[in-house]
Order: sequence, then structure tokens, then C-alpha cells
Amino acid sequence: MTFSNGEINLIDPDTIEQLGELITRIEQAPDLTAVVFRSANPDFFMAHWDMLADRSRVAAMKPAPSGLHPFADNLYRLGKVPAVTISEINGRARGAGSEFVLATDIRFAGPKAILGQFEVGIGSVPGGNPTGRLPRLLGRGRALEILLGADDFPADLAAAYGYVNRVVPRGELKQFVDDFACRIAGFDKVAVQETKALVDAVTQPPVEEFRTALTTFFRTSGRPENAHRVKRFFDSGLQRPDGAERDLGRQVAASS
Repeated sequence: MTFSNGEINLIDPDTIEQLGELITRIEQAPDLTAVVFRSANPDFFMAHWDMLADRSRVAAMKPAPSGLHPFADNLYRLGKVPAVTISEINGRARGAGSEFVLATDIRFAGPKAILGQFEVGIGSVPGGNPTGRLPRLLGRGRALEILLGADDFPADLAAAYGYVNRVVPRGELKQFVDDFACRIAGFDKVAVQETKALVDAVTQPPVEEFRTALTTFFRTSGRPENAHRVKRFFDSGLQRPDGAERDLGRQVAASS
């Protein structure tokens, strides 16, 4: 599955709806064993949530059968699909983009990949439950370093921390991921699915965490006391491929 949404691959309300439909297709595909997610943009896997998106449209979205808002439901369900999900991360995956790759089972990165959760730097709490996934994946201290420091994590450091599985040399990532996915797809579906289910039983966050995280995000984002931070971000080129998005971690600190 290849993502392509504008100049920097933002996540927006259309993405929420389309991703929900895609996850349903994965859930309902009995012969599907492995799914690869990649980006059409070599510099941006998924930049982050579109901060200019229609907030009223997002707020008006009907709850999913799980009771969750569709954004949180997508991330919860993606982590539990029976197929193995693999993120092929070239470029940047921050905020909601980071939350997406954390919901996938396995993350391989190119040498120029950058990950991060910058929300605290603009006065918000992350909404896609990285507060639940990162401590389980990396441990408490490193999770807090990522979440509270709101900085960029380049590929090598992300791999050292366990944020991604490994870094693959330049020019080799796509072939490596395809070979790995085909290897899994060639194995017995029942053995793959039930092994994943056993791992999920001891590692996946409960549904309540996703509800609480998104509720807290909605409560903390967009507060007037942080408007100056967001304005400085946009003034420095937020959501433009040649602006603040190039080194968002440094820009967060500069806007504090």
C-alpha cells in the first residue's frame, strides 16, 4: 500500500476514512498474510496530521463499532489485523505518522528516515496513543525522552532505541522489505497468524488507552495560550516541503 497525499504526505480527514476502509479490507482478506506500507514521497513517509484540516469535520465523525473515534479506531484495529503489517520508512514520520508506524508490526527504515512525536512542543498531548505503545516498545525512560523532548530521531538512533527494527542501506530498502514480506507470505497462514496473536496478547495496548489518548489530545490541542507557538511554526514553513518540516525537532525548540 503506497501513500501519496500532497507535497509532504499529510494525514487528514480523507486519510482517516480511506484508511478505515483499507483496514477493513485487510481484516476481511482470508488469504492475506503480509502487507507493506510505503510512501510515494522519498522525503516524507507520513509527515503528521494536517494542522489546517477542518476540525469540525473531524469532531463530527461518527464513532466506529469499537466506540472509538475513527482516527483512534484505525490505529487500534491496525495493530490487531491478522496479517503482518510492515512499514517501509523513507523520509519523515512524525506525530500521527509516527503513531501510524507504531501501529504496524515491523518497521524498517532507510538511512535518511526521521521519526518523532513533536506534539508536546506545541502544547498538545499526542492523540494516537504513542503514550501507550512507546513505553511497551522502548521502556519508560526512552518513551518519555521521545514524547517530552519532542525532538527528531534519525534512523540510526531510532534503531538503537528500538523505535524501528533496523536501518537498511541506501537504495536497498524497497527490495529488502519486499523480500521479507514475500518470505512471510510464503509460510503457513495459520502459523503466522496465531504466532502474531500470541505476541499481540502481551504487547498490544487495550482499547481504553486509545480513547483516553485522543480525548486528551482534543482537550489540549488548539488552546489559545499556544497559538503563538503554532503561528511561529507556520511562519517558519510548517507543512511546506522546504520549510520547518526539514528539521522540525530544532524548530520546536526555537518556537518555545
